Amino acid sequence: MNRTTMLISAAGIAAVAGLTASLTFGRGQDLASCFSTNADGAEIGGPFTLVNQTGTEVTNKDVITAPSLIYFGYGFCPDVCPIDNARNVAAVDLLDDRGIEATPVFITVDPARDTPEFMADYTANFHPRMVGLTGTDAQVKAAADAYKVYYAKADDDPDFYLVDHSAFTYLMLPDTGFATFFRRNTPAEQIADEVACALNID
Repeated sequence: MNRTTMLISAAGIAAVAGLTASLTFGRGQDLASCFSTNADGAEIGGPFTLVNQTGTEVTNKDVITAPSLIYFGYGFCPDVCPIDNARNVAAVDLLDDRGIEATPVFITVDPARDTPEFMADYTANFHPRMVGLTGTDAQVKAAADAYKVYYAKADDDPDFYLVDHSAFTYLMLPDTGFATFFRRNTPAEQIADEVACALNID
């Protein structure tokens, strides 16, 4: 991810996360105290319709049935995405050790190459519960827009192009929606601790 992309991504997150109101979805400051990132008042996430790795059209309600770590990237990403996805599944495994079942979710921003068949192989290499989502260009854009995700083709190579994209992981809860986001430098152990803290809030 180049410097321009990072600045655009940071600005997008700041625009939605820099508000001072209590967290939405009725959890308030008790839930916010679990997190190292300030997401007060952020409006991230929402309905989406995409296609999972089995080729089945699904909605956000089908996917987010447990605490979910949602990450947008693409399968041909040479460095950032594999590292971030590996970190996210490590956090999921740590939560498993605590008796908390969470779902790692990978949503492509490159649906032309990331077909359901490709996503099936890709996600299977990371975690048996990882959900891989693709779809039409319009479906992917709608989901990315809902999560304030920036992405754009980096060059014009027809087959081996790169895609610039923001690289945040979003914690979504099935009943209340967006809880917080994690940056790339947040370790798996910290993610697991913060998710566990959030789930113990009454």
